[in-house]
Amino acid sequence: MKLDANMLRYLSKEDFRVLTAVEMGQKNHELVPAQLVSAISRLRHGGSYKVLRTLLRHKLIHHENKKYDGYRLTTLGYDYLALRALCARGVIAGVGRQIGVGKESDVYEVVDEEGNLNVCKFHRLGRTSFRAVKSKRDYLKHRQNYSWLYLSRLAARKEFDFMRALGESGIPVPEAIDYNRHCVVMSIIQARPLSQVIRLKSPAKVYKQIMLNMVKLAKLGLVHCDFNEFNIMLSDEEDITVIDFPQMISVKHRNASQLFQRDVDCIVKFFIRKVKYSPGEEELGALAYPTLEEAVEGVDLDDETMLDRQLRASGFKARLGQEGIHPRSDGEEESGSSGEDDGGSDGGDSLFDSEEEEAAMQELAEDLRDLGLREEGEEGEDEGSGGGGTEGLQGLLQVAQGYGGPGSGSAAAGNADDSSDRASQRSSASRSSSHRGRGSGGSRGA
Repeated sequence: MKLDANMLRYLSKEDFRVLTAVEMGQKNHELVPAQLVSAISRLRHGGSYKVLRTLLRHKLIHHENKKYDGYRLTTLGYDYLALRALCARGVIAGVGRQIGVGKESDVYEVVDEEGNLNVCKFHRLGRTSFRAVKSKRDYLKHRQNYSWLYLSRLAARKEFDFMRALGESGIPVPEAIDYNRHCVVMSIIQARPLSQVIRLKSPAKVYKQIMLNMVKLAKLGLVHCDFNEFNIMLSDEEDITVIDFPQMISVKHRNASQLFQRDVDCIVKFFIRKVKYSPGEEELGALAYPTLEEAVEGVDLDDETMLDRQLRASGFKARLGQEGIHPRSDGEEESGSSGEDDGGSDGGDSLFDSEEEEAAMQELAEDLRDLGLREEGEEGEDEGSGGGGTEGLQGLLQVAQGYGGPGSGSAAAGNADDSSDRASQRSSASRSSSHRGRGSGGSRGA
């Protein structure tokens, strides 16, 4: 679906409260029950049901009524949540035309509050052209259940981290500005993809730049895995800029050598076929056809400054083993053991994970604070309290986790003291009724 940001200006705070409530409910629900949306949004007089109809009309949420009456976010609704958060930070003030589309992302021009033109990349994992994410990427690690929105969120976070770290290391990449959910905002570059170039003024110069940056990435502990003419931007001065980073892996990955050679082969074939340039060892030396072993020769792969270690790239191993796996320091977690599913998940369309629980809760706390959502306690305390931060959000998440679905009782169930009090009241009531029954029976017998 093509992004239409015009409706964003007409949505009210109540609309975004309900939209955020649906997102919070999807922490442990594939379809969020309407009662839970109402409990989390806390709109008075049943206002959430009216808002749900409005969001349905604008296709920001999807409704199903098979097993029970439930809602889930659509891609457009997730776009609106991300855009609103970025607008509140002043990163985005307007959305322009679409300048790119790929198998797993859409790219739009955006402008900030100061009028600077930037680029916003929306990750769109789950398209029919690229559904083999589970086998092609390691976003899930050991998890079995996932949603496309959650995978898009992971891809955006990974790309932002890689882009920022590579920029600080001197790799020619766009400047990473900010990200939220599945959107990454970066600086715009005045260049075009290498695939659109018909002829080059200096093919040897461009080829050498590409191979130098590929080798430099390897010395930093990373392999791009998609280093081809579509992910290399070329300026009028024939300087390159590298883009697209979510699939990057560690040089310690078991397939790193093969993937590095595949990247080299893609570049060599492009220059031979399209540019009519054959790289020679006399002119370029080892850069004519580099290998991963040559690139990392003499590099201490166990150094703390290696980017694959800092960013926990795919394939990074930190524990000493039998097959050349590198040691880890005391107190350091093994990369494969991090990010376990939290116990509250039922294996549905979760938009959160224990790896990023704190960051996700901070994002939602920020959004809810902007929307004016405050934790509603007693009426007298609600007037003077300034809730709506992380503590209020913790309470709402407890509501979402404690809700077991339709027929399970109150949506706010989950308070052990209240439930035990109700149980004791019911048991005492049943005992008193049984005593009354025995007493009345005795009088009739007499």
